Amino acid sequence: MAQAVAAPLRRGFLTTLREDRWWVEPALVFASMSLFFGWLTISIFMDFGPMGHYEVEGTYLLTPVFEPTWLTMINADWEGAWYLSPAFIILLGPVAFRATCYYYRRAYYRSYFLSPPACAVGDVGPTYKGESRFPLIIQNLHRFTMYLALLWVVLLWIGATRSFYVPGEGWGFGIGSALFVLTAFFLMMYTFSCHSLRHFVGGGLNCFSCSRWTRTRKRVWDYVTIWNANHRFWAWSSLLIIVLADVYIRLVANGHMTDPNTWSHF
Repeated sequence: MAQAVAAPLRRGFLTTLREDRWWVEPALVFASMSLFFGWLTISIFMDFGPMGHYEVEGTYLLTPVFEPTWLTMINADWEGAWYLSPAFIILLGPVAFRATCYYYRRAYYRSYFLSPPACAVGDVGPTYKGESRFPLIIQNLHRFTMYLALLWVVLLWIGATRSFYVPGEGWGFGIGSALFVLTAFFLMMYTFSCHSLRHFVGGGLNCFSCSRWTRTRKRVWDYVTIWNANHRFWAWSSLLIIVLADVYIRLVANGHMTDPNTWSHF
């Protein structure tokens, strides 16, 4: 009787028994992240040239990247001594939060580091060493950057509210203000669906029904759990809306287009 002989197990970089197009997802992620994060990086430094202005004159419309600009205007001396773009302040919270995000780690580990490129595909490195040693141990800062990201959500909603008002014109609505609201909403949902926030609100409890306080935390945990199931969607949609808002505000601020809006004195 003939016996089946198992094929020898191949090992090494990119070796796999998969026959599907496993490389499509990491390739798309690589292209998308390079495009979106590349543009936002350029935007931080782009305070000159034909797209240099980041705020629509006479309004409270400014790109989300430069949302912390008002912090440099609290004190005139500080403003005069601020040699870097105020957009660098976002490195303290939103950028660090997104860079250490559990989903984004998976995305750029696969697409940029090829470690591994996909499930059941040979790793670029000989062994998996985890995130328990330098430099990847820095990823553990994610839970702390979450607190700064939560603060940023508040600042974004303040900016979204201010975008509905034009000094001398009154309150109104335009595409710019709509983009600001969408930016605040999607970034809020990206932050609220965070794995660390889910653990923060209920992950450390041993009993959900022992008191009114723990039952309240259980209800919040349930909502965050639902949002967390779509964390990848919130991650990409929030990144996309930031780029769209930044490009749109720069086009308006630099006179390449106008912001259709309606304002009324009331």
